Amino acid sequence: MRVPIELLSGLANCLLNDTIFEIVKGLMEIQHVTEKHLFQQRLQVINKHTLEIQKMINNTTDPQQQDLQKALLLSRHKEEMKQTDMKLIMQLDQKVSDQQVTLEKAGVPGFFVTNKPIEIKVQMYLLDFILRLSKMDVPHSVC
Repeated sequence: MRVPIELLSGLANCLLNDTIFEIVKGLMEIQHVTEKHLFQQRLQVINKHTLEIQKMINNTTDPQQQDLQKALLLSRHKEEMKQTDMKLIMQLDQKVSDQQVTLEKAGVPGFFVTNKPIEIKVQMYLLDFILRLSKMDVPHSVC
């Protein structure tokens, strides 16, 4: 998919100011912290499940009863993990929306609130482009 020249021109114009680079870098840092936090939440649920199974094994001596209780626990754990993952995905989706709002308010062309995958993909490419530009050493001309 080709990016319209108007979008590229507007983007180039808004990137003349370093503020946009700083906003994008800040959003990226916030996203990384959020992702780590959400991953830790998921690990806590997994650890809780592991401890529940271990406790059940320690408290149940009958192998048949163990198998039955383990099957019940695993079924409940699977559903709980599904719910946890859905919650985490919703939080990530909200983070994307927050980023879109921030960049739209900053006047960055191509950014607006959307949940359409193709539009989000274009925005991701634009963010990648902005980040690549932010790392480049651009000579300043003296007029």
